This record gives sequence, structure tokens and C-alpha cells, in this order.
Amino acid sequence: MMEIVQAILLALVQGLTEFLPISSSAHLILVPRLLGWSDQGLAFDVAVHMGTLIAVVWYFRSDLRDITRSWLRSLVTRQPDTNARLGWAVVFGTIPAGLAGVAFNGFIETSLRSPLVIAATTAGFGILLWLADRLGKRVRDEHTLDWRDVLVIGLAQALALVPGTSRSGITMTAGMLLGLTRSGAARFSFLLSIPIIVLASGLKLLELLTAEAAVDWVVIAVGLVVAALSAYFCIALFLRFLERTGMAPFAIYRLILAAILIAVFA
Repeated sequence: MMEIVQAILLALVQGLTEFLPISSSAHLILVPRLLGWSDQGLAFDVAVHMGTLIAVVWYFRSDLRDITRSWLRSLVTRQPDTNARLGWAVVFGTIPAGLAGVAFNGFIETSLRSPLVIAATTAGFGILLWLADRLGKRVRDEHTLDWRDVLVIGLAQALALVPGTSRSGITMTAGMLLGLTRSGAARFSFLLSIPIIVLASGLKLLELLTAEAAVDWVVIAVGLVVAALSAYFCIALFLRFLERTGMAPFAIYRLILAAILIAVFA
């Protein structure tokens, strides 16, 4: 029963923090350590990441259908419409993070997962998120992105390999600094998350297939379902209220979280 309770709580943490600009890595390190739990294991990590992938794909299923059709059509016609250009933006925006992951993943895993490093990135990029929200012009949507915009957001996403940065937070920050509306920056960030989660889940799945650890399939199933449901409702509510609330509450939350990390681990 305790394992099920732990699975539900950690899956909720993953589902709620994956798409909010508050750093899922910070929470997944903080929560188990504060509660004295052992590492949740590779199989559970795969399950909750798959859950968040299901959530974002299902939420944007209509958009993804239109984008995919237009993108495939553009391969033949060489005349991309707005949806096809958005599809190409997602493809090219993923490349910097993919290359950075291949080049630096080992160093990041061994050297940059310190709670104090996470506290610093959580606070620093939280302040940057607030500044982008205050200073950005917020006059464009995700369909207006050009290749310079895509490169900047893609490079920003590569920074999110450093724990505590928040992939959604740093890509939204870059988007707003480039003049996207809050919702436009968030929508592109969520679309951009799909190939990244696929790649990350695929790598973890390969590791899992070569490992010899036993798998508790009930815990795995609970984690996947809870992560999927919580992530879906998180996306829906975030996009619904974002233009009204802005990024200040998330920036303040990040500063509080950083202070807790420093108090607990310093």
C-alpha cells in the first residue's frame, strides 16, 4: 500500500510540474528526500514520462493532426502553410536539445544534480521568467515564428538539460522575450515537449530493457495513469488561466522552492 501511495504522489508531482514553469526535476529530487523515500527506479521514471506524453498528445490531438497533415504535404509540394511551418519549427527546435543531450548528458547526470545547483537554477531562471513576462511585447502567436525564433527557443530548451532550469519555463521565457503572447509561448513549448519526451522516454526504455531489476507492474500502471490525468488537467487549466494570471506566481513559487532547497540541503 505504501508503494502505491508513493507512486500516486510522485506521479502527481511529475504530471503537475512537467508542463508548469517550475522545474519537475527540482520537485522529484526534493519530495522523495524530504519524505525519506528511496529512488523510485528507472521503470517508474519511464511510466510517468509516458503518462505526460499521452497527456500532451491527447490535449493537442486536433492540432497535431492538422500539423502532421500539412507537414507531410509540404514534403511533396515544397509550399508549407502555417501549420506545416509550425511542424518544421517543432522539428528544428528539437535539434539543439537532442545534440546537447548526446554531448553532455553524462556530465550533467554526474555533476549537475546537486540540490544547491538546482536551487540556483530554479531561482535564477525564475527571475528571468518574470522579467520576460514583464518586458515581452506579447503581440504574436506560435504561427508567426521564424527560423531565428526557432533557433533561440531551441537553444533555450537545450539549457533545460541542467536540472532546475525547467524545460517549459525556459522555452516560455524565450518565447515571450521574442514577442510571443503568454499562451502562444506556452502552446509552442508544449508542442516542443512532445519529441523531447519521446526521445527521453526512448532512452530510458532502452536502459530499462538492458537492466535486470524486477518491475512492479501495478505501481507502474498507477504511475502512468496518475501522471497522464494530472498532466492533462494541468495543461488545460494552465492555458485557460495563463493570460489572466501571468508568470509572477510561478516566479515567486520558484524563489520559495529555491529557498527550501537551500534550507534543507545547504
